[in-house]
Amino acid sequence: MEALLQMFSNRLTKVYKHRSKLARRQQVHCYRIYDRDLTEFPISIDIYGEKAYVSLYAKKSEDPEMDPWPEDKLNGCFDIISQVTGVALSDIYLKQRSKMSHRTAGQQYEKVDEEGHFFTVEESGLKFRVNLTDYLDTGLYLDHRITRQMVREVARDKNLLNLFCYTGSFSVYGAAAGASSVTSVDLSNTYLNWAEENFRFNRLLTPLTKHKYRFVAADVKAYLKTLKPDSFDLVIMDPPTFSNSKKMKDILDIQRDHVELISDVLNALTAGGQLYFSTNFTRFVLDEKNIAASKITDITKRTTPFDFEGKLKRWCYLIEK
Repeated sequence: MEALLQMFSNRLTKVYKHRSKLARRQQVHCYRIYDRDLTEFPISIDIYGEKAYVSLYAKKSEDPEMDPWPEDKLNGCFDIISQVTGVALSDIYLKQRSKMSHRTAGQQYEKVDEEGHFFTVEESGLKFRVNLTDYLDTGLYLDHRITRQMVREVARDKNLLNLFCYTGSFSVYGAAAGASSVTSVDLSNTYLNWAEENFRFNRLLTPLTKHKYRFVAADVKAYLKTLKPDSFDLVIMDPPTFSNSKKMKDILDIQRDHVELISDVLNALTAGGQLYFSTNFTRFVLDEKNIAASKITDITKRTTPFDFEGKLKRWCYLIEK
C-alpha cells in the first residue's frame, strides 16, 4: 500500500504543480487537478477556492476484502491531497455513488452540519454559490468555463434564453455582460432558486433591473413549443442525456430528440441568432442534415479548458440561424 500511495503522491504533485501554475496565471479559482490518471486511483479531484472535491468512481464491494478502496488507502489518499494542495482535511469532500460525505480530521466520512453547506467561489470576477455535500453536482460545471466566457463576449444587448439552466451560471454571465433580458428555464424549482441566489450574490437583481430577468419552471420540450418566432437572439442549451422526470410530459432522449429541440430553438431565434448547444452523451452524433441552420461549428476543442485537455467527455456546438 505504501508503494501505491507514493505513486499517487508523485503523480498528484506533478500535475498539481503544472495546473495550479496555469490557474494562477489565468486567475482561475475552480479547476480540476486530477482525473483518473492512474488506474489504481480512479478518482477525480476538483479545487473550489479553498476546498477540494473528490469523486470516487469505484463502487465499494460487499466483501471488505474485495473493496478497491480499503480505509487505509482512502485515508492515505486524503492525506496526500491535503499535503500536496495545502487544503485542510476538513475542507476535502467526498462524492461516492451519488452520496455526499465529508471527511474531518481524525474521523471517517460524515455528513457536515447544516451550517456551511453552501459557500461562494469566484470565476471571472463573478460569484457563484457552490454545495459539495447535498446534490448530485456542485452547482458549477468546471468544464464550461470557456463556454461561459464566450457567451459573455456576445451577450450585450441580446435577449438571452438559457434552457436546462441548472443553477444559472450562463445566465449570470449574460446578465453581467449587459444582456437586454435573460430567461432561465429548468424543471427544478430548487435549481431555479439557486440561480436567483447567484443573481443576488452578483447584485444583478436590483429594483431597476429585476424586470429583465425571468426564472421559469417548465419542461423545456413543451416550453419551446410555446415560443413565438424571433423571440431570442442568443440561446444556451445543455440538456441531460436522458430524463424521465414525472414533471415532464414525455421522456427526453438527447440523441433521439436533439433535432426537434434544436429546430424549435432555431424557430425562436432572430435572424443571425446563435445557439450554444452541448451534451455529455459521449456517443452523440449531431444530425446536421436535418437541422436547418445557416452554420454549424463544432467548438468542443475551443471550449476545452486547460484542466480538461484529453479528458473532456462532452460535445459543444455553435449553431447559427
